[in-house]
Amino acid sequence: METLAKTLWKVDPTHSEVQFKVKHLVISTVTGQFNNFEGALESETEDFDGADASFSIETASVDTNQSDRDNHLKSTDFFDSENHPNIIFKGKLNKSGNDYKLVGDLTIKDTTKNVELDVEHGGTMVDGYGQNKAGFEITGNINRKEFGLTWSMVTEAGGVVVGDNVKLQLNIQLIESK
Repeated sequence: METLAKTLWKVDPTHSEVQFKVKHLVISTVTGQFNNFEGALESETEDFDGADASFSIETASVDTNQSDRDNHLKSTDFFDSENHPNIIFKGKLNKSGNDYKLVGDLTIKDTTKNVELDVEHGGTMVDGYGQNKAGFEITGNINRKEFGLTWSMVTEAGGVVVGDNVKLQLNIQLIESK
């Protein structure tokens, strides 16, 4: 059986975003994003099935549009950006019918857990500059406490300040590396 050469696809940061949502006081949702990240897929197939995926996010680039909260997230209470500068993912993109699953190891701080995220492949297209592009929307949930992000505070009324469930939403555009 002939093996095709692997094709490398790199994240285009100018056309990608990495966002998260978490409950605040259980009554509202705070949305944040990471501004600095990189990643790639290495695929032997045109439909990306079985592609090796890698992704790295700079924790110090967290942005919730509120500097005091961002500084708290960078502190030892949460990401501990000074000692843990990156969130790392390594895994596989697997096709299942028309859908995909991204399955692999997510490392935040000193904790690595296997996660499974839902992936919608938007398709591939050649842009106006002749570059081959591919688009993916990745969604899923993680429990922040399972990754050592255990800081918590209870209000006088008994409400929790930060929810445990974190919704992930990544819109990723890849460029085929020639």
